[in-house]
Amino acid sequence: MGKVYLVGAGPGDLELITVKGLKCIQQADVILYDRLINEDLLAYAKPDAELIFCGKLPGYHAMQQETINRSLVLHAKKGKTVVRLKGGDPFVFGRGGEEAEALVQHGIEFEIVPGVTSAIAAAAYAGIPVTHREFSSSVAFVTGHRRDGTREDIKWESLTKGIDTIAIYMGVHNLPYICGQLIKYGKAPDTPTAIIQWGTTPIQRTVTGTLSTIAAIAAKERIENPSMVIIGDVVRLRANIQWFERLLSSSAAAGATS
Repeated sequence: MGKVYLVGAGPGDLELITVKGLKCIQQADVILYDRLINEDLLAYAKPDAELIFCGKLPGYHAMQQETINRSLVLHAKKGKTVVRLKGGDPFVFGRGGEEAEALVQHGIEFEIVPGVTSAIAAAAYAGIPVTHREFSSSVAFVTGHRRDGTREDIKWESLTKGIDTIAIYMGVHNLPYICGQLIKYGKAPDTPTAIIQWGTTPIQRTVTGTLSTIAAIAAKERIENPSMVIIGDVVRLRANIQWFERLLSSSAAAGATS
């Protein structure tokens, strides 16, 4: 019997993979990888490792989740070392819990290798700390959509009354609805809001506004997924401490003059 490693690949920057995650990639016989991982990580795999793409696009899945689960079990039962390489962290909206349950049901040994999740990393690369002694002592990770496609069961009032910083994954397409619900249940319309597209990558782009204006700004700027939405007073800090996009601009300027 083989073993499965559910590995978080981090948010996109190649160097944000953990040491343990990289070792798992190097030792794997089979790697099932998602769409949003940095594919340069696959260069660290063994030459004879089997690489299987199982990414998901909105409205299209290269491989259904049940098929992924079966594939993990099948390869492990063949005695293989299997890595399930997932963007961000396996247990933060990554369906890693479902995959772990499937492995338990079939008696497959496994380990969880946490990764840097996008809410923290993308915000940091945009110059936004999700917590701050003066502005935020609490943060919530929220999905912009649920498994069945409904949005009514997200506890909007609890988010508006009890959380300082709200980080929303996969929320761009539902942004007008999300902002409307937060305002409806008590969040101030002028609450600072940012959207970070392709966070931590060389094509990172950040737009800012308020809860009442950000949906229109995102539409005008043609912001699409993958993006993180950060809502809260911590967004104000970006004006002073944004660093990554300045670094990208400086590098681009240096390249233009060389």
